[in-house]
Amino acid sequence: MSTAPPLFYQGHQVAILTQHGKQDLVREPLEAALGCQLVHTDGYDTDQLGTFTRELTRAGSQLDAARKKASIGMALTGASVGLASEGSFGPDPFGAFMPWNTEVVLWVDRLSGIEVTGFAHGPAQSLHRMVTNLQELERFAAEAGFPEHHLVLRPEHAEHPDMDKGIRDRETLLKAFHLAQAKSANGVVFVENDLRAFCNPTRQKTILKATGDLIQKLLSMCPSCDTPGYWLSQQIPGLPCRDCGSLTRLPKAEIWGCKKCGHEEHRAVHTQLWADPARCDFCNP
Repeated sequence: MSTAPPLFYQGHQVAILTQHGKQDLVREPLEAALGCQLVHTDGYDTDQLGTFTRELTRAGSQLDAARKKASIGMALTGASVGLASEGSFGPDPFGAFMPWNTEVVLWVDRLSGIEVTGFAHGPAQSLHRMVTNLQELERFAAEAGFPEHHLVLRPEHAEHPDMDKGIRDRETLLKAFHLAQAKSANGVVFVENDLRAFCNPTRQKTILKATGDLIQKLLSMCPSCDTPGYWLSQQIPGLPCRDCGSLTRLPKAEIWGCKKCGHEEHRAVHTQLWADPARCDFCNP
């Protein structure tokens, strides 16, 4: 990896479109590392691209939504570089036992013609439950990390259109519960974590990790054209098993590449010469 002084984006304005406070979350690490200047805009309702509370379903992929945000942000500010953050939630990819959060932080540089993406994932604070009384509500609130993590309440079921978002103190919570229960035909109230960035500190940490990943990639310059974003693009499997010598699915080499000029470099993986037999499909089918 070619390391160069972080001057490529020195003084550049970088648009960030968000209504959920992400600009304050990522501004310091990005500006300190890259010398850029974040220009925040909230001139477009990003909820139109999809909401975690299901009023609108996100069209396309997580990355598609981030691209749309970056493009709109650049159009609104006139900047040639755009930054966008987009999150998703679901079961963990290992055993589907816990809620899981995946964050994408996308950097779009129209002048250089490149996109660079930071990724991070980890356990999420994303719970939901049907409750019928204050004891059940209090129990859920404790499990959901309230009040640091805000809550959403609505009558009857998860798709009811009437809801209270961003509940962050006990007085408001109790008021919202009684109001939702009064509107509920069956006395049930649906309560869940608010997953918007400013309402969910656990998600904020994952966004910061994704921002750190993005910064590392932007500080990695192509040895051929000096464009940022020179990074690992592919792993080549085939590390031999220590016991039987069979080729495993573990990587024996990597391909690093430039998104602008297409320069590629093959690198041997030097962390280990042999694969543990436990990772071998022949020794451990």
